[in-house]
Amino acid sequence: MTLPALMNTYGRLPVSFVRGEGVRLFDEQGKAYIDGISGIGVNALGHAHPAVTEAICKQAGELLHTSNLYNVVRQQELAEALRDASGMDNVFFANSGAEGNEAAIKLARMHGHKRGIEVPHVVVMEQAFHGRTLATLTASGNRKIQAGFEPLVRGFTRAPYGDLEALENIAKNNSSVAAVLLEPLQGEGGLNPLPAGFLGKLRELCDRYDWLLMLDEVQTGNGRTGKYFCFQHEDVIPDVLVTAKGLGNGLPIGACLAHGKAASLFQPGAHGSTFGGNPLACAAGLVVVNTLNTPEMLAQIAETGDYLQNGLRERLAGAEHVKEVRGRGLMIGVELDRPCGGLVAQALEKGLLMNVTSERVVRLLPPLIISRQDVDALLDILCPLILQWPAHSGAA
Repeated sequence: MTLPALMNTYGRLPVSFVRGEGVRLFDEQGKAYIDGISGIGVNALGHAHPAVTEAICKQAGELLHTSNLYNVVRQQELAEALRDASGMDNVFFANSGAEGNEAAIKLARMHGHKRGIEVPHVVVMEQAFHGRTLATLTASGNRKIQAGFEPLVRGFTRAPYGDLEALENIAKNNSSVAAVLLEPLQGEGGLNPLPAGFLGKLRELCDRYDWLLMLDEVQTGNGRTGKYFCFQHEDVIPDVLVTAKGLGNGLPIGACLAHGKAASLFQPGAHGSTFGGNPLACAAGLVVVNTLNTPEMLAQIAETGDYLQNGLRERLAGAEHVKEVRGRGLMIGVELDRPCGGLVAQALEKGLLMNVTSERVVRLLPPLIISRQDVDALLDILCPLILQWPAHSGAA
């Protein structure tokens, strides 16, 4: 028997897209779809953005790759733009969020060894998602993605998300901890936000016990929550910051940023990547940062996010099976009281792309350029489907 050419790793939906424009995708028959998930938060500036297209075409005609044996001009420019946007000190470029988190974990271990810890531990959170490499799937709080890949990587300690008391207890009782890694707003875990003021208190705890505060902003970064990085909603700066997804607007790129004592841990030979920070991806990333990192654009994202959340709350008011609408900026979840994975296919049929995470949470990550008119069109499709879901799903 001849197997399909592609490994069976995805439960793909029965549609193929051939073209995109702004917040819409078009399939082989020419049907238009509102993109409410933007490639899982990747297409921050939408599809076929003119400035991104121009930058990619220009760079492709000049230089694609030289390797990191040499200075890469676009890489230096993007590093400086990210430093300005974040307040961090320096950047290591990778090709994905998982690779960026691997770099962060290596920084944590180097920090621990410098402190004389034989087996440094990183505290990670329940319901977290950090990637699918062996170290990052171990760091993730999702047993489904870990199953079958044992033995997992040692050196991780798990805590409840947003529970400062639990972290205090770990700090008092585990002298092997070198760092804590968490998402400031969980994505795959169900669009779970941290309590207000939590990051500031965690910063104090990390300073007290000499832990690195490491934030996974793979999904929350690059303007997604209405600040360039989500941690900027509070007066805090992390030691390590990871981002990816929206940074390349579709081209694979990840970044691990460091600050203070973490910024000098890596020295030549300690870490590397053949493709990381290649000129093409960095050219696209530079357009993304320069377009999004303005007060006007970030304010627009925040305002449009509020408009979308308020629209969901108003239209879904009174529906007993809708537990909560939550999120920040244009990273929004609608939690139901029952599994709702079937909504994805129903929305697709109506011309809307969205997905469901944590079994019961409708996740919306539209392009950051979405207009209020397109938000209304999204709501016109999605809200009736959610309201009618109990009739399709049966009793809770």
